[in-house]
Amino acid sequence: MTAHPGRLRMALLGCGDVAQRDYLPELTRLRDRVNLVAVCGRTEERTRSVAAQYDVPSWYTDYERMLAEIDCDVVVNLTPIQLHYRTTMAALKHGMHVYTEKPIAASSAEALTLLTHAQQAGLVLVSAPSVLLFPQVRIAHQLLAEGAIGPVYSVRGSGFGGVPPWHGFPSDPSQYFIRGGGPAMDMGVYPLHAITGLLGPVRRVVAMTARAQDGFVVPDGPARGTEVPIEVDDNWHLLLDLGTSRLASVSTNNVVQGSHAPQLELCGLQGTIELNLLDVAAPVEVLWPHGEWETITPPGTGRASGPDHLLGVEHLIDCITTGSEPLPSAEHALHVVEVIEAAARSSTTGHAVDVRSSFVARWDGEKVNGRVDVE
Repeated sequence: MTAHPGRLRMALLGCGDVAQRDYLPELTRLRDRVNLVAVCGRTEERTRSVAAQYDVPSWYTDYERMLAEIDCDVVVNLTPIQLHYRTTMAALKHGMHVYTEKPIAASSAEALTLLTHAQQAGLVLVSAPSVLLFPQVRIAHQLLAEGAIGPVYSVRGSGFGGVPPWHGFPSDPSQYFIRGGGPAMDMGVYPLHAITGLLGPVRRVVAMTARAQDGFVVPDGPARGTEVPIEVDDNWHLLLDLGTSRLASVSTNNVVQGSHAPQLELCGLQGTIELNLLDVAAPVEVLWPHGEWETITPPGTGRASGPDHLLGVEHLIDCITTGSEPLPSAEHALHVVEVIEAAARSSTTGHAVDVRSSFVARWDGEKVNGRVDVE
């Protein structure tokens, strides 16, 4: 990517599958707003190749060295789940704004440390998933705000990542299954962020989890033959109390190949909203109070299909340049991690677990105190 003077200087931390599939190919959409000045990856061959392909002037295999040497405003953190806390903290300590892939950290305590440091340093910290920025979720928010389907008391969400082993996976998938990973941290965050962003924070959680597989062997690709242990339960079912008689169920797992069911279903007393949480081109299905279904096609984002993660990076840039507060905020990400922690405790104790954290959802710059009133 050719440098443009006067743009925010950005570094990419992590050159793996998600970087090469979802971020780097889309980055030209922001070429008038950012200069990609450095990339960092674990292996020299891959990182050097990425730097050459995208015309990046500097590349590193040591993130501490990169952060110490480069002149940079923004870091996009695409490292494995287990490294999110230490790498994001390192970038913040170097005075850099951060967009981090999900989850924000392995624990709510770590997330709070990151949030506190960013606030004290006057830095913007945005955390994936950027699902609240997806057009179909914004459509759902608008419909709820207008009371289009009446009061919502029942919600169902799902997030599954397929049954391993995954054929053709371009790198080592171990991070998704060892301690710190698991389906809740990897995919469950999508429905959890969407539900809480639309209807407000969770107050308590009841959950059951189980483990169907103990491990698998990578069948092909660069990690072929690698034995991957499954150290975290791969089948989670959560029941969430959102207050004011609202309940939501969320399933997240690595035991389902696929489904025709909507990934998010919001059921009101007068209608229903169904939507996809992973494809920005997928339509929204609405059951109106008069009993007829309508298909609403969302506006384009710049990506033809699939998840548009670059919306989160663009949002970070907007927040830096305008001073606005982020919608996919660190506070929200912290809350979701605590919900997952509460679910894990509930599955062990057999009891409901209270969730203490909260957050303020900011839609289009407007502060909404926790819950969206659709009544």
